Amino acid sequence: MAYEQILVRITGKDRIGLTASITEILARYDAQILDIGQADIHSTLSLGILFRIDDQHSGQVMKELLFKTTELGVQVGFEPVPDDDYEEWASRQGRKRYILTMIGRSLSAAQIGAAAKVIAEQGLDIDSIKRLTGRLSIAHPERNTRSCIEFSLRGIPKDKEEMQTRLMRLSSEMGMDFSLQRDDMYRRMRRLICFDMDSTLIQTECIDELADRAGVGAEVRAITESAMRGEIDFKESFTRRVALLKGLDVSVMQDIAEHLPITEGADRLMSVLKTCGYKIAILSGGFTYFGEYLRQRFGVDYVYANELEIGEDGKLTGRYVGEIVDGHRKADLLKLIAQTERVNLAQTIAVGDGANDLPMLGAAGLGIAFHAKPRVVANAKQSINTIGLDGVLYFLGFKDSNLGEQGRM
Repeated sequence: MAYEQILVRITGKDRIGLTASITEILARYDAQILDIGQADIHSTLSLGILFRIDDQHSGQVMKELLFKTTELGVQVGFEPVPDDDYEEWASRQGRKRYILTMIGRSLSAAQIGAAAKVIAEQGLDIDSIKRLTGRLSIAHPERNTRSCIEFSLRGIPKDKEEMQTRLMRLSSEMGMDFSLQRDDMYRRMRRLICFDMDSTLIQTECIDELADRAGVGAEVRAITESAMRGEIDFKESFTRRVALLKGLDVSVMQDIAEHLPITEGADRLMSVLKTCGYKIAILSGGFTYFGEYLRQRFGVDYVYANELEIGEDGKLTGRYVGEIVDGHRKADLLKLIAQTERVNLAQTIAVGDGANDLPMLGAAGLGIAFHAKPRVVANAKQSINTIGLDGVLYFLGFKDSNLGEQGRM
């Protein structure tokens, strides 16, 4: 008995039970489904089924499918697939797969087209495209705070580093963010996320806030900015800045903590991460006092930061206690926590903005530069510059429609 492969394409107004009706006919003639895919855009269905059937019944099956689709008011098309074509197509299923995520306040045809061009130039096939954010409102555009789509890609890039460079250049030129990740089990099983604190979880540098209270704000900010740009060693800059705080009453720290400007999207992100069982750490070159405040607010599991020395008179001495948490220490702490939690490094995420975050971003399975300095963005593989901290969720594959109450925060 001879067999043949037939690809059936069905398009039209979606309705409940359509897929069941089609597969019922195929089942009646013992057809083997080789592949199936369905998409629904604005209640318009696009359904494709590739099936294998003996040639004695193929004509009858197509006739019944034609009658049924006419009855349902949708269009149908048939295409025979030769054995050689099918085998060549099937052999590609073992090729590497990648996920390319695009984020922006909104995404235009020009932006999506630019990304698709890079994909094509790299010789990758697009298997699917899906929207991760909620549907946009035309009547209330002010509600459209973010837009994200995800490409599922198959193949091996001709030059992955060049592809990464092109995407990051487009990110800067066209106002959108990208993440290119291998689509493997580690991407789907992230377990530990480590955050920088200052200018990441909060929209300020705590040492600058303290410096303002001490009347040395300009001097400290100049050193901070130089350190974040990577122009001077972090330990040196930290020691110099802390020395300028000498004599500040410790009571001001509570007032600063209670008025910390939380980064857009941080509450939503933390709520989802805790609900989904992620372990969360703050690894900061800032100060333990403020990290502990955020631990209580967000339910953070680990906090490692710097401890200011307080004199018997309740004032800062201008010195610190213990080892400085600098860039290399952050990377070491990420590895230590991963080991403690029995998490593979490939399952870890790091998010930060400064030059001292680069070792941590490089050590993590997924390193994300968040509203970062130019040097950090230039060395990062992923960055978020267009929306809030909850953009991290889309790089992890979350969809707004799956987030329940957290998705509406």
